[in-house]
Amino acid sequence: MNTATIQTERVDHPRSIERLVDGMPTSDGAGVKLTRVLTQDLQRRLDPFLMLDAFGSDEADDYIRGFPNHPHRGFETVTYMIAGQMRHRDSYGHEGLLQNGGVQWMTAGRGVIHSELPEQEAGRMEGFQLWLNLASRDKMTDPWYRDIQSAEIPEVRIGDVLVRVIAGSSHGVEGAMQRAVTEPLYLDLHFEGPASFRQALPVAANAFVYVYRGNVRVGDAAVGEQRMAILRNEPGSDGVVLESDGPARVLLIAGIPLGEPIAQHGPFVMNTRQELIQAFEDFQAGMFGDAQDA
Repeated sequence: MNTATIQTERVDHPRSIERLVDGMPTSDGAGVKLTRVLTQDLQRRLDPFLMLDAFGSDEADDYIRGFPNHPHRGFETVTYMIAGQMRHRDSYGHEGLLQNGGVQWMTAGRGVIHSELPEQEAGRMEGFQLWLNLASRDKMTDPWYRDIQSAEIPEVRIGDVLVRVIAGSSHGVEGAMQRAVTEPLYLDLHFEGPASFRQALPVAANAFVYVYRGNVRVGDAAVGEQRMAILRNEPGSDGVVLESDGPARVLLIAGIPLGEPIAQHGPFVMNTRQELIQAFEDFQAGMFGDAQDA
C-alpha cells in the first residue's frame, strides 16, 4: 500500500465499552458447531446488524456436513473465511469458492435458496458470518452475490497493525464493499505486537469489536479472546481507540441503524408478522429461484 494515500484517523473523544458479551455455543446447518456472538436479543441494540456467528475447529466432524440448501429473505449475509474452503451455490445459478482470507457477500433480497458446503475433509475451518439488515424499501430487491478473494481486500499498515478493509473505509483506504443507508464498516485488525489503533466512527453508528486472537484494551477495559465488546453510544464521541500489549486479531464492525421494526423467524427478516407469513408462502410456492441450482 502506498503510504502517500494514508490519512490519519483523528479520534479526540473515543468511545468506551458499554458491556462485554460472551458468545453462546450452538450448532446450525447440518450440525456445524459455532459460537453465536451477536444473538437475537441484541438486534435492536446493534441495529443494523442481526447476527454474528464465529466458527473454528480442527475437527472435521464439527463442520464437515456444512449448511445444505436453506432460504433467506430480507437481509444480507457476509461470510469471512479465515481458514478453510467452502463452496457456495444458490438458486439463481451463482457459485463460488470461499477460501482463506476471502469474503462472500450475498444480498438475499426478495428470496434466495443457497448452500455452503466444505470442500475439505480435514484441517482447520475458521471464519465468521455476519447478517446485515436491509431497509424496508430494499428487502424485496433482486438477489445479488459477490465472491471477494483475499487479494481483492484492500489492506493498509498503521504502525504494527495490519488493517484489512472489508467494508467502509479506514485511514483513507476504501474497502472492498460499500453500502448506502447502513454504511457498514467491517475491519479485520491484525496487531503484530504492542500497538495502538484509532478509527473514526460516525456518532450515529452502533459499533462493536470481537477479539478472536489475544486481547486488547478499549480505554481502561480489557477485552479477552472470544469476547465481544459493545461500544457505548456517547454524545460527542468520534471514534474508538484499541490498544494491545502483544499480537492480537480483532474485528471492528459499525453501521448506521435503520430504526425500523424487526420481525424475524428463522431465515427470514422482515418488518411485520404479515411479511413473514408472506415469505413462508412465497418460499413454499417456489418463488425463491430454482432450488436445483443451490
